[in-house]
Formats: sequence, structure tokens, C-alpha cells
Amino acid sequence: MEKYILEMKNITKEFPGVKALDNVNLQILPRHIHAIVGENGAGKSTLMNILSGVYPYGTYSGEIYVEGEECRFKDIKESEAKGIAIIHQELALVPTLSIAENVFLGNEQTGRGMVIDWDKTRTKSIEMLKKVGLKESIDTRVMDIGMGKQQLVEIIKALSKNVKILILDEPTAALNDEDSKHLLDLLVGLKEQGITCIIISHKLNEVISVADEITVIRDGAIIETMKNEKETVTENRIIKGMVGREIKDRFPKRNHKIGEIRFEVNNWNVYDPKDSTRRVLHNISINIRRGEVVGLAGLMGSGRTEFAMSVFGKSYGQKISGTIKKDGHKIVLNNVNDAIKNGIAYATEDRKSAGLILIDDIKRNISLSSLSKISKNMVIDENKEIKVGEEYREKLRIRSSSVLQKAGQLSGGNQQKVVFSKWIFSDPDILLLDEPTRGIDVGAKYEIYSIINELTESGKSILMISSELPEILGMCDRIYVMNEGRIVGEIAAEEASQEIIMQCIMSSNKEVVR
Repeated sequence: MEKYILEMKNITKEFPGVKALDNVNLQILPRHIHAIVGENGAGKSTLMNILSGVYPYGTYSGEIYVEGEECRFKDIKESEAKGIAIIHQELALVPTLSIAENVFLGNEQTGRGMVIDWDKTRTKSIEMLKKVGLKESIDTRVMDIGMGKQQLVEIIKALSKNVKILILDEPTAALNDEDSKHLLDLLVGLKEQGITCIIISHKLNEVISVADEITVIRDGAIIETMKNEKETVTENRIIKGMVGREIKDRFPKRNHKIGEIRFEVNNWNVYDPKDSTRRVLHNISINIRRGEVVGLAGLMGSGRTEFAMSVFGKSYGQKISGTIKKDGHKIVLNNVNDAIKNGIAYATEDRKSAGLILIDDIKRNISLSSLSKISKNMVIDENKEIKVGEEYREKLRIRSSSVLQKAGQLSGGNQQKVVFSKWIFSDPDILLLDEPTRGIDVGAKYEIYSIINELTESGKSILMISSELPEILGMCDRIYVMNEGRIVGEIAAEEASQEIIMQCIMSSNKEVVR
């Protein structure tokens, strides 16, 4: 039997009041793709942070063996020296630096006197770009390339350090289908070149398509490791291991009580905030009824987020024109305050940098958009704030030690529930939800879907933006399709399918499909 390239034995890690990992044993074969799956907070990222030296030796108990040799990493540098590299979900790139500069950042190619050898840097960068099929100039700034290409730059950074074990945490969470496929194909290619890959992912279809073995973690313990053999490993089997029960229906049933038109946007035009000559959105017209979930489907870059942000108090764009009506009356939203006062909420796709204050606690994040409700004479009543925090923590089943826990310490799914709590507390009539389940597991998704259903049953109107077509089809009563800043389709739920949505996108037809 082939020797393991990596063994983690009896790994236990505790945080204050929480046992994140409980006697975990993991074995990885060389030149394999090994997937680790589990619910948010199950311990996946914690285990990989231990392996990569983010959590140094002494902060956990247990042993790590790489190629048979025991390793006690004090920091990331030591793990990298052993051939281990980790790519986190939030990419560690400097947007204003070039691709070449980012590739060798912290691993500079130096000549005499420790001065950077730019000729060597450029030559090696060109070689590395060819290796992963990235057809960009090495002088291009990272901020000027898409998310899929930025992921490739992170992989190139790892490869430049002679990596043997490459860890990728949610590598395709922010990618469209085309970029995701390219990245997964690249991982298969790296395996053939002798590199071992460990991927953490909630996209179970992708896991099944590329992984040689799949390890399921639940509540800090290994449930099982299975060989990915044909017909024996299914999404349902993995889900049962993750959540401890079968989930027969991914999307909870909703009592449809759709009423009159509640919210309308007509002839909406928006220009790029940095280029007043480039129109980003072209004559967008949509409406949402009371108690309705309306989906906004489209590829990344189609203008969905730009539309939501521009409607939400002109948070994006310039030279904005068009009209917004609520309950049949025209309203003007010049800023975010106007939007909130008019009962409109926007849950951003980027919860970490724009949706939450990660260094602040749960209660403050929940109350932040509606401080007037817990204040008197401009002074916050902290007892009221705690009471509100506890109410929403219980109502939305936020898993935390208390409402005083920092938002940054929560899992992705629980962070998303805090974002929802913040906007539900503001008591909006219309919610614009941008990728509401990005990067969270199937169990947490079901809970988010249930919250959405409860909101619509109480008469709220929801616009859901999602890159996951099954989610759009499973949750929405009606679907608008966007492409290149235009509405190219409007489809009733009972008539919708992935094929029809993609036909609308690919045809780029400016006529509304009905």
C-alpha cells in the first residue's frame, strides 16, 4: 500500500467555550485530490489552519506527519518550507500590484545584496502563467482581472514555492460555471504533475466530479472518509453525513400568497462610476409583488449586483436615471438612509467586508442599521440592544456563545444569519438579497431558505440574486434573466428550467421572453 504524504493524528483544538476539533485523524495519499466537506463551523478550516501553521504548534494537541516526518509548525513560513501552501477563501493578493509582483510577494527573487532581480522575476512569472493557462500580461494589475483569474494567480504563488500539498478553501465559491470548470480541470492537471490537493467546498457536485477521496466532518469529528467510486458516493449520502439526517427536499415548501405589485423599477439606466461614457445598465424594468420571491439570474458581470446597489440609495454608479415606485407611488432614493426609511434593505454578497463589522459583536451588528429603535436622546440603551440581539439570535438560530461574541468568530452561515437579522430588525418591506447563501453549507442554506419563506409569508417582497441556478429555480416565483446589463428574459417559475435561462443569456435577446 502506498505511504501517506500527510497524516494528522488525534488533533484536538479548543477555543474559549468551544471544542472545534475532537481527536481528528486524517490521512492523505500522494498525488490525490482529497475533499473535506461539512457544515459551517464543523472544523474544516480550523483543521487546515493547523496544518498550514496559521494555528502554531502548542495551540492544539496531536501530531502532524508529512512524508513520514513529524512536523511542529510555528508559523506559515515553516509549513511552506515543507511544501504546504494554503489558499484561503478571501484571497491574499494586493490589488494595486502587478501579477508578477503578487506571485513572488514574500518569496522575492533576489540577486546580489538581496536586491530583487526583476529579470528573473519576470521570466519565472511568464513560465508560471503558461503552466496554469493564464493568458494575461504579467504587468497587469490584479485589480484589473476577474475573480477566476485572481484564483489562478493565488495558485501560481503556491506553485512558485515548490508546493507538494496545496490546500484550497472554497476555491470556486465566487466563480461562475466556466471559471469553476477551468479551475477544477487545473487541479486534475496538478495532480498528474505530482501535487496533492486538499479542497474544502460546499459545492458537492464539484467535489464528486474531481475528488479521489471525500472526508466528512461534523461537530469537530471525522464521520467518515469514502473513496469516490462510481455510483457509491452521492450528494445525498454526503449530506446525510454532514447534517446527521437525510434532507429529501433542498428547498422548503412555501405557502404562496402573492398580492399586488409592491415595488417597481422602470427604465433604469446607470453609468460606470469611474467612466461616465460607459453605460452599465440599460433600461432595466422589473416589478415585485407582495409576498413574492423574484429571482435575478445571470452570469457574473451581467450587472445584477450593480443594479441592486444602484437601486439601494445609489450605492453604485453615476448619471442614474429611471423611476422607482413603491405601492404605486414614486419615491426618490438619493442615499442609503433614504432607502432604509422607505422600507428597502440590501444584503450584500460580500458579508465580510461590506455586510458586517467583524471586530464588533453580534448585538451591535444586528442593531447597526436601526440604532434609533434602541436609542434615546442619541444614547444607545445597551439593555435594549442585548434584548434585541438575544431575540434574533434565538429567532434565526444563530450558533454562538452569546450576543457578545465577535461576528468575525462565527461560521459563514451564522454570519449570514446576522446580516439577515440586521435587516429584518429594520423591518423592511422589500429585501434585495445578493448571493444570500454564497459559501455556506447545505444545512445552513435550508435555514436561510426557511427564513426567506417566513418573510414572504408575512407579506415582504424579495429580490434574490444568485449564481446557483438550482437555487433560483427552487426558491423563486418568477425569474428575470440579465445579460450585459439588460433584462433578456422574464420567466414564470412553472415554465423555468436551467436550459431556458441559459438560452436567454446566450441569445442576448433584448426582447423579453415570456
